[in-house]
Amino acid sequence: MYKIGDMVAHPMHGAGIIEAFEERRIDRAVRTYYSFRIPINGMTLMIPCDEGEACSLRPIINAEQADAILAEIPNTRYEPTGNWNRRYRDNLISIKSGDLLQVASVIKGLLIRDIQKGISSGEREMLRLAKRILVSEIAMAKNAEYDEIDARITAMLTKPESGD
Repeated sequence: MYKIGDMVAHPMHGAGIIEAFEERRIDRAVRTYYSFRIPINGMTLMIPCDEGEACSLRPIINAEQADAILAEIPNTRYEPTGNWNRRYRDNLISIKSGDLLQVASVIKGLLIRDIQKGISSGEREMLRLAKRILVSEIAMAKNAEYDEIDARITAMLTKPESGD
C-alpha cells in the first residue's frame, strides 16, 4: 500500500503523487481510494486502494534508471505496420505494458510516420498520451522540467541516425 507523498506511475496516465486517501460510497459499498495527482496537467484520479496492484500502479523509476532509459532511447526500434487498425492495437498494447522503452518505441513510430505520411487524429492523440506517460515519469524521476525532457526525447527519436 502506498503512502501520501509517494510518487507512482499509472500505465495510462503517467507519473503522479499520492495526495490523500478518501472514502467514497458507491452502490452502498464504502471504499478507500488513492487521490492521485498528475502534476503536468493537474488532473486528479481516484484509484481504489485495494485495486492498486490490479490497475498497475507502481513506484516511479529513480534518477539512475531514468538516465539509463534516456541513453537507450536513441536505439529504440519500431516495426512499421501498414494497417492502421493493427498498428493502433499494437501501440496500445505497448503503452499499457508500462515498459517505458516500449512507450518510447510507440512515440518513435508515430513521430516518424507523422513526418513521412501524416497520422490520423486518433494516432495523434495516442502520440500525446505516450509522450505524457514517458516524459512525466522521466521528468519526475530526474526532478526536471517537463518541456525540457519532452524536447530532448523528441529530438532523440526523430534523428535519422537513431537506428532507422
